[in-house]
Amino acid sequence: MAMVDDQSKTCTVLGGRSFVGRSLVARLLKLGFWIVRVADSTQSLQLDPDDHDYDVPLDRALSTGRAFYFHVDVRNKKSVINAIEGSSVVFYVNDDSSCNHDFFSGYTIIVQGVKNVISACQECKVKRLIYNSTADVVLDNSHDIHNGNEMLLYATKFKNVYSELKAQAEATVLLANDMDGLLTCALRPSNVFGPRDEQLLPSLVDVAKSSWAKFIIGSDVNMCDYTYMENVAHALICAEAALVSRMVTVSGKAFFVTNLEPMSSWEFSLRMLEGLGYYRPMVKIPDVVVRLMVYLIKVMHLKTNSRHNSNSSVHNIVRLMSHTTTYDCSAAQHHLEYSPVVSLDEGITSTIESFSHLAKDSSVILDEFYEQSKIAQLLGGGDVAEILLWRDERKSFFCFCGVVSLFYWFFLCERTAVSSAAQLLLLVTVFLYGYSLMSTEMSSYSRFEVSEKGMRNFVTNIVSIWNGVSHVIKSLAQGRSWSFFLKVAVPLYFFKLFLVNYFPISLGLALAFSFILLFIYEQYEEEINGLIGILNELTRQYVVSEISLLLMNTSTRPSMSKDVR
Repeated sequence: MAMVDDQSKTCTVLGGRSFVGRSLVARLLKLGFWIVRVADSTQSLQLDPDDHDYDVPLDRALSTGRAFYFHVDVRNKKSVINAIEGSSVVFYVNDDSSCNHDFFSGYTIIVQGVKNVISACQECKVKRLIYNSTADVVLDNSHDIHNGNEMLLYATKFKNVYSELKAQAEATVLLANDMDGLLTCALRPSNVFGPRDEQLLPSLVDVAKSSWAKFIIGSDVNMCDYTYMENVAHALICAEAALVSRMVTVSGKAFFVTNLEPMSSWEFSLRMLEGLGYYRPMVKIPDVVVRLMVYLIKVMHLKTNSRHNSNSSVHNIVRLMSHTTTYDCSAAQHHLEYSPVVSLDEGITSTIESFSHLAKDSSVILDEFYEQSKIAQLLGGGDVAEILLWRDERKSFFCFCGVVSLFYWFFLCERTAVSSAAQLLLLVTVFLYGYSLMSTEMSSYSRFEVSEKGMRNFVTNIVSIWNGVSHVIKSLAQGRSWSFFLKVAVPLYFFKLFLVNYFPISLGLALAFSFILLFIYEQYEEEINGLIGILNELTRQYVVSEISLLLMNTSTRPSMSKDVR
């Protein structure tokens, strides 16, 4: 084992295998004058030999005595003491967002855990404690924040349990400043992202794969501050240096940390998703409407006492897109001498590269690009689809005018169908005869003949329709399926209601639907299908909640009757 330099300082990174902790450990080792104690909740250290940015340097440092690994449970003070004993600095960067929905476990890990860390630091004579908090401690999820600074108070109504507990833990750390020789400070990074992120980008990908991906949720002008994880690690090291050189202006205080490049929430999200091969939505939905839908889903889960929310990703993204949250980092720049070491563009690029496994398959994208639309497939993809979907605008326009003319001729001229047909045949006869007299290029009447192949196809189609109808009648006569009966009876009822009683109106609406609505549907097929998917999800959630409540009520009734007896 190599000898350690006498000038080396010892530090402990609590949460050293967390999202930010890995980056912090790598930067400390790169500086060269730190002995790093990596403390984490995992039982044993699992290194990736292909991770040249983080795990390879750590593996090398472990073999040379520049790094050590400790298994730590912050709920157990003795294990904390074992990890930090002999350290002059403790960086507390645990990623505790996994206990977002469980208040008890969250409190024991986040709040009670930080109390154990403070007490252990005081017993072990640790000089400095830097706590990695979050900017969400001042976010109440109902008001915008424009260039908020450290004068902002803690939120009165936090957006989730995690933010509330982080606020309690941060306040505990700051109150412990200058007690038993321990100096403390806290950092508040905003919307941290980067490689191995398990929160922000995976949530965006979940939304991109869902029905919500077809829409821009809320306003696309809301601005947010984002922070690349390398910059958070750099800010933590800057805070430690500032506690040494500028103790009075830094100790006991919290500092906002961002990339200093506010960006539109949707622009950031779409740049991420487009880098992974997802398409950019074009249709906007007001965030009020989306929040109402998500609230209904949340209420349905609460009614059934369900803690698992399958729409949590959507809920988080809606919150992110619905408000402007930008912060003033001048205090960190002035007192900590902090400035980003990785730009926002570089951070987005490296994050996209690290999440290539979440990228949309390029072959799928090409297939979708060249794939025939669903409505074209439904129409058979032939001449009818070409006309109704306006592939050839000139041809479709003449067909549309012809159909409208026929509709007017037969239904709006107040003539009987027989007289209308007779007059139409007379006009066609006069037109053809006159055309033949005026045009020497008029071909023979053979063009009006029906080919044998065409007649065979026509007869085959008639026979197929006849057999299909006879099969339906036979199935109805057997009376074995109510669902099949309803499938036949309901369309026939509407046929009788609309086409028989209101035949001209129904036919006119059918023509408009054929030439106009089908074309509109094809142009916005993804958006319409997405909206239908959202409505189906709301309906499914409602049905599931009602069935669960019914089962709960029926299960409690027998026990109640027994108690009465």
